[in-house]
Amino acid sequence: MTTEAERNPPAPTPTPPRPPRRPLPGLGAFRQTGRLFALAAAVTRAVFKRPFQLREFIEQFWFIASVTILPAALVSIPFGAVIALQVGSLTQQLGAQSFTGGASVLAVIQQASPLIVALLIAGAGGSAICADLGSRTIREELDAMEVMGVSPVQRLVVPRVLATMFVAVLLNGMVSVVGTLGGYFFNVIMQGGTPGAYLSSFSALAQLPDLYVSEIKALIFGFIAGIVAAYRGLHPRGGPKGVGDAVNQSVVITFLLLFFVNMVLTGIYLQIVPPKGG
Repeated sequence: MTTEAERNPPAPTPTPPRPPRRPLPGLGAFRQTGRLFALAAAVTRAVFKRPFQLREFIEQFWFIASVTILPAALVSIPFGAVIALQVGSLTQQLGAQSFTGGASVLAVIQQASPLIVALLIAGAGGSAICADLGSRTIREELDAMEVMGVSPVQRLVVPRVLATMFVAVLLNGMVSVVGTLGGYFFNVIMQGGTPGAYLSSFSALAQLPDLYVSEIKALIFGFIAGIVAAYRGLHPRGGPKGVGDAVNQSVVITFLLLFFVNMVLTGIYLQIVPPKGG
């Protein structure tokens, strides 16, 4: 005879579900970095594909230039003045007033000018690019473009990135000239420097590769500003608030990358190109 326990066996105890695995700390940052580099590679490849969106490029170029040219000119004057005043005060203490012009102008051309341009482009043009692409993304316009066989990278991202690069190069030349004139004016007027000593020290220390590296920095910084803005615009997280957060993140990330890349490029340039007269 079967017992009661054999006829009615106890129900098996359900196995508790396993808690979901948490991603490793910092893995998301590596994933985002990889996607950013993948977008940069895709943009580089799409530059050489046809058709090229010339109309979109001209519109973006004009927009970014119009919102950055006046602030760049106004900001470059106090930057050049502060550098000239600080360098002039230091050279007076060391008894080397004759090197004020060369030191201040090199600081403006090599360091201040490309950074000023890149920061303004990232803050004005880059934020607008991120907001535009982010709004298109949350409205699913980019998904519709992909369904129709149109590449959003080639149609929207490439013209914007090229526009930031070309505007950065052109504005860098203007900022270098305006910053140099501002430093010259404040050194001669406020610190009693002589125009001849300022110009002679500039011609004695400066060289043409200094302008080349400044333009190369501006080109690279413009590329970074455009790529970061486009990446954050293509990947917003949730609704209009996510677009606003993406704009803020794009500006902050661009600033951090610009200062790091500027340090690397400056170190490489100083190792490759010897100083004039050295």
